[in-house]
Amino acid sequence: MKISRYLFQINLTNNAVRKGFTRNRKQEIYLSGKYTNNLAYLLNISTQDLKNTIWSMLGILLGLWISGCAAPSSNISPESENKLLVVSTSTIIADMTEKIGGDEIEHQGIIKPGADPHIYEPVPTDSVAFEKADLIIYNGYNLEPTLIKLMNAAGIKAQKLAVGEKVKPLQNLGKGELVPDPHVWGDAENGIVMVKGIRDALIELSPEDKEVFMENAAKLVEELGQVDIWIMEQIGTIPEGQRRLVTTHDAFEYYAKAYGLEMTGTLIGMSTEEQPSAQTVKNLVKEIKKSGVPAIFAETTINPKLITTVAQEAGVRLAPRELYSDSIGAPGSEGDSYTKMLVSNTQAIVEALGGEYTAFELQITGTLEKN
Repeated sequence: MKISRYLFQINLTNNAVRKGFTRNRKQEIYLSGKYTNNLAYLLNISTQDLKNTIWSMLGILLGLWISGCAAPSSNISPESENKLLVVSTSTIIADMTEKIGGDEIEHQGIIKPGADPHIYEPVPTDSVAFEKADLIIYNGYNLEPTLIKLMNAAGIKAQKLAVGEKVKPLQNLGKGELVPDPHVWGDAENGIVMVKGIRDALIELSPEDKEVFMENAAKLVEELGQVDIWIMEQIGTIPEGQRRLVTTHDAFEYYAKAYGLEMTGTLIGMSTEEQPSAQTVKNLVKEIKKSGVPAIFAETTINPKLITTVAQEAGVRLAPRELYSDSIGAPGSEGDSYTKMLVSNTQAIVEALGGEYTAFELQITGTLEKN
């Protein structure tokens, strides 16, 4: 700041005087008096009045400098304080929410890219975020069990949207009973249902921003519609006898059903909380050998060590590209959005299973359906 630089210069001058940089004390007094008297003469005021004025100004400037340095800073603008505060759980939902809400909402995602929602352990700041939120958007179907428990605790008054539960679930066997499969986003058509659910929830709480939410959601729906068709075309290039998936955990049932693949086997079930037994590993190795699949897949959110061992024992190749299952990728990665996650997974599957991959290119249609 200018005032701090000025005070620093005054300090240097005083030090210089004390160390003899002026010829003598009398000369200093003479010069000080001379210039003060001349300035007083030009301003047509007394020398004493001029000195009083200077000291008053210095006092005011010093006070402003001190108060400016001591004042706490805030990153929250008055405009942002009036925005809808939305908190989301999984990275997939966070990506959708940010694209639909745009600049009209304040958004905070709880789970970070690469983290596993099945086994995520909440931290104290998560509870604070839930308490402050106007809207909490989560997947549901017990994808994020610890966060669901936390948000249902007393004191959380935010409106809640289990957006994954907008989709009719597949029922899989888990712990001896049929339970809904939470990995609904594997089918891009289900992703469209989720986008519309988020859009409607935002409009309900912030109707003045309806047009923005409608426009942003329409763009994402159009993109996902094109991705859906593209995936079907890409999977169609895989030789029919090789359209089989073996993955680390059971997160690709929706993808497989939507795009014509067979789930040959998984190392663990729908939740990564489960640990495979020695018999499970043995059975999977046997099934892989029997099916003749050309490759099996690791996932970005799960340690690949065990699935690598399975591949070695089954004498089959581990696909070079890991699949994004329960999380999008880190910023800058090839799977750092929901759409790019679907595209990256499709490329990994097509290339590993013997298909002919063609890159996805979004076509700008110029007309968007806002329904």
